[in-house]
Amino acid sequence: MHSKKPFYILVALLFISGIAASVYRGIEHNVPFLPGKQIQSWAVDAKVSFQGTGEPAEVSFSLPNDPAFEVLVENASSPGYGLTISQDKQDRRALWSVRSATGLQNLYYKVTLIPTGTTTVVASVEPSTPQLYIWPATEKEAAEQVIEKVWSKSATNITFAQQLNKALNATDRTQNVELLLSNNTPTKLFLHMLHSKGVPAKEVSGLFLEDQRRRQQLTSFVEVYNDGDWVLFNPADGTQGRGENLLLWDRSGQSTLDVTGGVNSQVNFSMLKDTRSALATSLDVMNNKGTFDFSLYQLPLEEQSLFKGILLIPIGVLMVVFLRVIVGLKTSGTFMPVLIALAFIQTTLLTGLVGFILIVACGLMIRSYLSQLNLLLISRISAVIIVVIGIIGIFTLISYKFGLSEGLTITFFPMIILAWTIERMSILWEEEGPKEVVLQGGGSLFVATLAYLAMSATWVQHWVFNFLGIHLVILAMVLLMGQYTGYRLLELRRFKPLAGE
Repeated sequence: MHSKKPFYILVALLFISGIAASVYRGIEHNVPFLPGKQIQSWAVDAKVSFQGTGEPAEVSFSLPNDPAFEVLVENASSPGYGLTISQDKQDRRALWSVRSATGLQNLYYKVTLIPTGTTTVVASVEPSTPQLYIWPATEKEAAEQVIEKVWSKSATNITFAQQLNKALNATDRTQNVELLLSNNTPTKLFLHMLHSKGVPAKEVSGLFLEDQRRRQQLTSFVEVYNDGDWVLFNPADGTQGRGENLLLWDRSGQSTLDVTGGVNSQVNFSMLKDTRSALATSLDVMNNKGTFDFSLYQLPLEEQSLFKGILLIPIGVLMVVFLRVIVGLKTSGTFMPVLIALAFIQTTLLTGLVGFILIVACGLMIRSYLSQLNLLLISRISAVIIVVIGIIGIFTLISYKFGLSEGLTITFFPMIILAWTIERMSILWEEEGPKEVVLQGGGSLFVATLAYLAMSATWVQHWVFNFLGIHLVILAMVLLMGQYTGYRLLELRRFKPLAGE
């Protein structure tokens, strides 16, 4: 007896591969599993202003570099200026240049950001030990006393930073701390104290995102290295960590804005919160990353629309296989219900049912006359096709005359399939009688209706086009049902008398 183990292994591989491919696409490419999902995005505008001195000018401006946000779209507006954007992952900068800049100059940078959900900043390389900070003579003794007192209460670099941040923001600060803060900003003082003990730390600039805010400034923070991660501190208020609305704009440790050939430079930020389609966002991100190589979205829109219809056919096929093999329904033609269901998607269900019944009924009456002419099969089928086209044309004209726009959509019915359906039903009527015609015709319409309901579901259309691995799962299910040789569900009624006894 032939072993079925290789078959079941194949089915299992298809099923697992399809599920894995779909899950990977959803997680790795952020393709939403449900249609209509919306995500939050931020549109941030940066305005760089300075007074030109009439000399050649260069403006170097740091661009956002935060793993918590994905850059979706960015552009710059700088009439008359040359623009270069460096792609250094550690220090992305925009460089504007012009031969002569006189008077007030305004440069604009716009970016659309989406949250990634990642709040941890992982260090790409382990930073080197910073140079020890040399304190001025007037601050040296006070700084050393504060540092040694805090150092004795700590065990690691991160606990030293925590205790130091706490000391700088205590309600009852010591005179030494007050003296140091009178000559230094909290950020600079915190950074200098960390460097005095060789703790890797750097100053970063962040922007608090608030909807419909204008003329906002960057806020200084300090990142402290700890076990492969950069931990954020705000020495101004004593907090640790980051909120959801904080964008780290500049993490290079260098100046955010450098201007040569100009004076009185400044940068202001405006921001606006918006919502956009999660699917459109994931497509934009994949396009930016160049991961569209094997995606249907790289096709022209016309071909995409065609594939959206073609990829629904496996859903209809699955419904037909289940209803015929497992349930035991009879249909006129094996996969004719699938093609009728595709036509229903274009015509809507009610219009499609009425149109199908009218066309088949009229076709059967004309076919009964053709059967009396004793024509050859090829001639008879050709005549039925022409008659079907004529019937569809007449119904379309009548619908148009009476203002029934829904009736115009019956032209989407597959005419060749309708002609063969009429031919088979006519032969069946002659051989088995009208009862069998009604049984198979009604079964075909019932299967077509169920297939239509499955194929027209928004979430089904979303899955079959965006998660192509689903088709491997459908193939596995079809193969598995193809091995079924038991009783159909509708056949079990034959055993009802036995159940009664």
